[in-house]
Amino acid sequence: MVKMSLDPVQVMSGQVKELKVASASNGDSRGSWKEKEEFDQEHLGLSTKSKPPKPENAVTIAVSSRVLFRTEREQKVFEQKGVEEYLRYQIEHENEPFAPGPAFPFVKALEAVNARLRELYPQSEELFDIVLVTYNHAHVGIRLINTINHHNLFIERFCMTGGSSPIGYLKAWQTNLYLSADASKVREALTEGIAAATMFMPEKVTEVSDSQLRVAFDGDAVLFSDESERIFKAHGLDKFFEHEKENEDTLLDHGPLKGFLEALGKLQKKFYAKGQRLNCPIRTYLVTARSAASSGIRALKTLRAWGLEVDEALFLAGAPKGPMLEKIRPHIYFDDQMFHVEGAAEMGTIAAHVPYGIAQNYKAKTNTTVGK
Repeated sequence: MVKMSLDPVQVMSGQVKELKVASASNGDSRGSWKEKEEFDQEHLGLSTKSKPPKPENAVTIAVSSRVLFRTEREQKVFEQKGVEEYLRYQIEHENEPFAPGPAFPFVKALEAVNARLRELYPQSEELFDIVLVTYNHAHVGIRLINTINHHNLFIERFCMTGGSSPIGYLKAWQTNLYLSADASKVREALTEGIAAATMFMPEKVTEVSDSQLRVAFDGDAVLFSDESERIFKAHGLDKFFEHEKENEDTLLDHGPLKGFLEALGKLQKKFYAKGQRLNCPIRTYLVTARSAASSGIRALKTLRAWGLEVDEALFLAGAPKGPMLEKIRPHIYFDDQMFHVEGAAEMGTIAAHVPYGIAQNYKAKTNTTVGK
């Protein structure tokens, strides 16, 4: 089984030397005139700079710095030498950009969708808005900003908590999805009703599209509740099929990521309204172990009743998901069972674990390393 090594986010605290900030220039300086010109252009609607949308209008994706970038070397400094040396190391290397992490292709795809949306709806704020969330001390922010600029990312919102829990801030941002390496904080977010998942970096990574965002979801305990999964765990497969047949006209309750699929669907419809259904830069997939004839109809009826669509539905009847995901090449795949997350990672898929439902009582029987 593939080994995935992305340790949980560590709490950073401590004191470092004060950073000096240059005093403001006077009204006669060239800089102040330039700032005034930009201010006037912005308020006259002439500025060409992209601005982040208001949180109430956006689909907000909060991403931890540990999944957006690779920080294993810095983690070793923290573990071996402590907080002060860690902070000193970060300041000394603040002009060296971090390498991309597992969430990086996903974020780049979000930005590609935004570019298409701005072409079709120049004044609309119905866009993806990315918030960088980190436990780090604010002094590490300079290196993070330098890295974002190096990789040409458009991330204007930062949340550097200095060791405090970010969950309250996520609620204030009206977050639609939170991705982190810290499983405990992901569980905390889920408890607060925020869609969230733990991300891992597989040893093998499959190349993904740079022009179409592809998001794949498991069904039970991800888009739907774990009601049916509980029947299967308690009474076996035959009882599960019987239960689904008896309840095929009874809607499943929602799962933790139903709202995120709904948010994706709203943006998809903006492309459909412009006649771009077949050229939509967002594509969604249902990849489930359910069987189509015996238990798939309930899932499809539930989605239809919710007014939601998936572009493709794969009912695998218990077959491995990894080969199908290798074919789809999603930017991210969500599943509640580590067994399937690990299987996806073996095939190079960036998979995220949703620690929700009855499956969390059953530990994966592999040697996968997912942190401390």
